[in-house]
Amino acid sequence: MLRGELEMLMSERAGLLKIVGAAAVLVANTDGRHLPVEAAEAAEMLSTLVNELPEETLHDALESVHAEVEPGDLENSIPR
Repeated sequence: MLRGELEMLMSERAGLLKIVGAAAVLVANTDGRHLPVEAAEAAEMLSTLVNELPEETLHDALESVHAEVEPGDLENSIPR
């Protein structure tokens, strides 16, 4: 039973890493100056949350989507 739970958690983690990786790529490639105000606010929140992740987790997330974005490229990608 514990093995099944662990496998489920690892599968969920893998899925969440892909979502975070895709979000990080979006943040890195978005110029907030060209977004509607509401979208810019959401992008800023997403940028903040992605940047608050531990570096190892962010690296794993970027790797999971085969991104060529470096974690340092994500800092201040969405202007405030």
